[in-house]
Amino acid sequence: MSTTTATTELLRGAAELFPDEVVTQAHVRHLDLPGAGRFALITLDNGFDHTKPTTFGPQSLANLNAAIDQVEKEAADGEIVGVGLTGKPFIFAVGADLKGVELLKRHEDALAIGKGGHDVFKRLSQLAVPTFAYYNGAAMGGGVEVGLHCTYRTVSKALPAFALPEVFLGLVPGWGGCTLLPNLIGADRAVSVIIENALNQNRQLKGQQVFDLGIADALFEGADFLERSLLWTASVLSGEVEVARAEVDRGEAWDAAVERGRAFADAKVHGAAPAAYRALDIVAAAKNGDLRQGFDAEDQALADLIMGGELRSGIYAFNLVQKRAKRPAGAPDKSLARPVTKVGVVGAGLMASQLALLFVRRLQVPVVLTDIDQERVDKGVAYVHGEIDKLLLKGRVNQDQANRLKGQVTGSLDKAAAFGDADFVIEAVFEEMSVKQKVFAEVEAVVPAHAILATNTSSLSVSEMASQLSHPERVVGFHFFNPVAILPLLEIVRGERTDDASLATAFAVAKSLKKTAVLVKDAPAFVVNRILTRFMGEIQNVIDEGTPVATAERAIEPLGLPMSPLVLLELVGPAIGLHVSETLNRAFPDRFTVSPNLKAVVEAGKRGFYVHDSGKPELDPEVLALLKQGDSVLSEEQVRERVLDAVAQEIDLMLKEGVVAEAQDIDLCLITGAGWPFHLGGITPYLDRAGVSERVAGKRFLAPGLASVPA
Repeated sequence: MSTTTATTELLRGAAELFPDEVVTQAHVRHLDLPGAGRFALITLDNGFDHTKPTTFGPQSLANLNAAIDQVEKEAADGEIVGVGLTGKPFIFAVGADLKGVELLKRHEDALAIGKGGHDVFKRLSQLAVPTFAYYNGAAMGGGVEVGLHCTYRTVSKALPAFALPEVFLGLVPGWGGCTLLPNLIGADRAVSVIIENALNQNRQLKGQQVFDLGIADALFEGADFLERSLLWTASVLSGEVEVARAEVDRGEAWDAAVERGRAFADAKVHGAAPAAYRALDIVAAAKNGDLRQGFDAEDQALADLIMGGELRSGIYAFNLVQKRAKRPAGAPDKSLARPVTKVGVVGAGLMASQLALLFVRRLQVPVVLTDIDQERVDKGVAYVHGEIDKLLLKGRVNQDQANRLKGQVTGSLDKAAAFGDADFVIEAVFEEMSVKQKVFAEVEAVVPAHAILATNTSSLSVSEMASQLSHPERVVGFHFFNPVAILPLLEIVRGERTDDASLATAFAVAKSLKKTAVLVKDAPAFVVNRILTRFMGEIQNVIDEGTPVATAERAIEPLGLPMSPLVLLELVGPAIGLHVSETLNRAFPDRFTVSPNLKAVVEAGKRGFYVHDSGKPELDPEVLALLKQGDSVLSEEQVRERVLDAVAQEIDLMLKEGVVAEAQDIDLCLITGAGWPFHLGGITPYLDRAGVSERVAGKRFLAPGLASVPA
């Protein structure tokens, strides 16, 4: 059986596993290049517009394979001088079809997907004529990799997103990325793209960066990108243009790059997720330039990881953020939402000022801040104006936009004048019920009848806050996470009497703010703070009982969280942590404790458990001196089991109470509001995989096949 026939059979078998594939066609047309000759151009296109990007499932790979059959014969017969590959408008190709990957149940099927991609793509490098990839639009994963198999590459200056996101999801770039990229641009740059960018929340490259890294040989403007690329191709084929590439350092620099990648992966996932390390092993082995060995290693790594929990959790997390986040469970019909043409912010401290900046940037409507004295108001307005000036310096806005935005942010001591025509007023004052009730009473007296009253409370009851108002139905919780500009989550809280129109308006505003909105019940501390407080509380309990701080911190490392519990406490602020734990202790005294040691740290005015004088966190001796510990010392494994059991118990209770619609919403909240890693899928897939859910709750949180390999 010929290699081509074997590939066709392989892909036919794989296609049977993916019945709902959105199929990409590979259209071949011929052009006469000036001074060069007849040229074949393959265009990848799934027949939809740019909102449904082109992907590679088995049938799509078979279609590209058939197109290569055609141009291979033409090249062998001397009918063409070269072959080009490009995409539909705005999209080159965004890689493997993940919907199909989710369905795979057997290691051999996963191996076939890896082999199928390699077998098709590598034919581009084996043609009798030079091949060219024209990255005209978004290119991800396999979309990047198919171009790496070509002889030359061009990239559009307008290209918005170019990345190898596989490690972010729990895979490796397995259709040539780990092997070809370091051999093209050197190991150091390749490690930055494959490991660093992926683990930095899937950071993406623009066209200019793709060119600067040496991935592309030429860079052209977006308006006439394909025409310019074809003229450049003609010059290359005729010998007018010679493409020079920097020599790759295959000495110690290669090894150093791989070690740098391992250190970066350790810092990000603490050995808890295998994908980065598998990718680095392949990059390390690629130093000898043996492509076949590299491709075989990629196939094996792909198959192993596809059948592992990390990828399934990664795809689950990706679907939560890309799909569930866009259709919030329980949100009222959006047609009920009222327009918002002016926003009021009660308070002018740092949180309130961050909110004012976000509202004016995203809604582009007048925003007015109030506070108890003119100095505070002026400081808040000055902060927002200063941040807009920074955006101007970075080129994120132009001078006209900056002037307009600054003109829309004002301050006033007179609430009646400030809020008399506001449609949406949010308070960000001290986290004390009586203070917030007083503020809302003052605001209700002066705002129009249709205005929404929103609270940024992190733990207090929205219903109680609204209970003394004439119109409690227009009060809604609107809980942001710090830093407001970075963390996407917005917990939208429905009070006992919040009506659908107010809730729909809150969701519409959240969408305009480009936030991930999750509907939550008015229960103490809502979702993220409740889970984190239980999590942190259990850590503090074991420390109070006698376990050394370092042991308690190390116990959590296998989760691969973005930071250790006590570093997180420092970021949140011990006083806020204490306040939330006291709130939850009043609500659930049997499960939430108030740590006497944390109280002592707050009373001593300490900002956390660590000092950072040496550049890395070290336990503060003054804090250690404050700690009063018992004599019960647990091992790391015992600490981890106790903490995870506590978290699983809390999630089970929250689901029974109906705090959110489903376990998926808890995971979405933790990923977007607390930075919990994609490779965990939030938390419930990890608890299911580790057997904690069944031990604590008597059942899995997610159905089999969701964030796990189907049975």
